[in-house]
Amino acid sequence: MSRPLPFDPIARAAQLWEDRIGPSDTMAAVTGLMRVQQIIQSAVDGALKPHGLTFARYEALVLLTFARRSSLPMRVMGERLQLHPTSVTNIVDRLERDGLVKRMPHPTDRRTTLVEITDDGRARHAEATKAVTAIDFGLVGLTGNQTTQLTELLTRIRKATGDFVD
Repeated sequence: MSRPLPFDPIARAAQLWEDRIGPSDTMAAVTGLMRVQQIIQSAVDGALKPHGLTFARYEALVLLTFARRSSLPMRVMGERLQLHPTSVTNIVDRLERDGLVKRMPHPTDRRTTLVEITDDGRARHAEATKAVTAIDFGLVGLTGNQTTQLTELLTRIRKATGDFVD
């Protein structure tokens, strides 16, 4: 990681925006959010890399561990992970190559392929979960209440954009 700057570049950009363009609240919030995303992504990637996982592959393992039968149709995985079918296929391909999941035919629908987590997948999930929780998923500097508030605010944005409905 590079050395911290002696000033907040987003605050400086916001002031310049204010001086030259107009109100900068939204620009500063979005720019800050994007920078925090980079910081968190770097922390999570660093925690998962020793386990041979990306965040997308880790999320897929989490999803499968939460499934009642430890398996889900690929289509359902895509819906829950909010990913394009091609992305799900790529994730499952890699997890399968690593022996962490296996594809199985659906017992009643020949058109559907199930993905099931393996024992190795469960073990890798457990190890990776310890790693990401040890660093609080990279989200540092907030109290428990502030983390709850942040989650609520982000949920409002997601709902307003049609990401989900209640």
